[in-house]
Amino acid sequence: MSLQPIWPLWLTAIFAVALGALCVWQLLRPGTNRTGWARRLGIVALMTIIGLGPSIEDRVPDALLTNAEVYFVVDRTGSMAAQDYGDDGDTRLAGVRDDIDQLTRIIPAAQYSILAFDSQASRQLPLTSDARAVRSWAATMRQEVSNYSAGSAIDRPLEMLDEVLNRAEERNPENVRLVFLFSDGENTRGSASDPEDIESYAPLDPLVDGGAIFGYGTPEGGQMLRYTGVGEPEEGDWIIDSRTQEPAISKLDESQLRQVAEDLGLPYQHRFDSSSLQELIDDIDIDDASSDGRRDAIVYRGVYWIGAFLLAALLAWEGWDLLRQVPSRRGTGRGEHDPLAGTGSPAESSSRSPDVPTGTPDVEVPR
Repeated sequence: MSLQPIWPLWLTAIFAVALGALCVWQLLRPGTNRTGWARRLGIVALMTIIGLGPSIEDRVPDALLTNAEVYFVVDRTGSMAAQDYGDDGDTRLAGVRDDIDQLTRIIPAAQYSILAFDSQASRQLPLTSDARAVRSWAATMRQEVSNYSAGSAIDRPLEMLDEVLNRAEERNPENVRLVFLFSDGENTRGSASDPEDIESYAPLDPLVDGGAIFGYGTPEGGQMLRYTGVGEPEEGDWIIDSRTQEPAISKLDESQLRQVAEDLGLPYQHRFDSSSLQELIDDIDIDDASSDGRRDAIVYRGVYWIGAFLLAALLAWEGWDLLRQVPSRRGTGRGEHDPLAGTGSPAESSSRSPDVPTGTPDVEVPR
């Protein structure tokens, strides 16, 4: 048995001490409902135990299912909105969505992280075992806002990926790290820089155990709709080439993608439809990647569900007790509790004879 805290220890300590002390103080006070405060003390104790995360240590001999870290590096530049993916002329990003969804299903129970790059690189999702969160992000992914575009650069995520992989290696050296990069390989960087000045991914090779580089688009290229950041791109509102004043054409640059694949020692695959990736994943040799003793992973299985059942019972008891203390509202008869009883209603007052005004002195009428 070991503890794998769900909440930070300092937060758990503050919660337990503050609320526990309150419950004990109320228990010791004369005239209080001791049953109710004992029940609340039990709720605090159970929540503290759950927060500490009691777990049973287990060693599972399947790296692909337990200690694989999968990093998705996604190109969201405007060129990824080019409509030259598949037979129906869908956007390249649509292909990325399909492939991410497929990979999370082929490699289940791993930990996933998402890094995206457009005008800058950003970490969209830290390592998580929730594959649904990854698929939700992919389903709502959009290209960058066209007015803020700073051109494409295949090495833009390099610095952030380097930092993320090094931290992961320091934190969990026993894990296997897989990197999948999704891009069209286009490098424009804007007009003021040299598109050939691309940094190498080779220094990351020792940190990467497997994965693949995926290329999207066609050599002929496709047009791209502008994206304003609000709603969906409008049909016919194309990104315009400033040199020709015609709709810009983005073309697949496989040479750049193949170079990244070579630097990282990963396979390159051109993705022109949603064909299965199962064969590619089967070719990833997890045995070879974990031959240095990383095959077995230590997994902690939480046993706090026992406390959760007891906590649910106490909370239900507490709720029922509180409901019983709420006074029922019964209708009251007029005259018994109505402060206006006996004074007459406005309707009754207005129905009195105008010949006999109320509240005025008697006046003697001459004969």
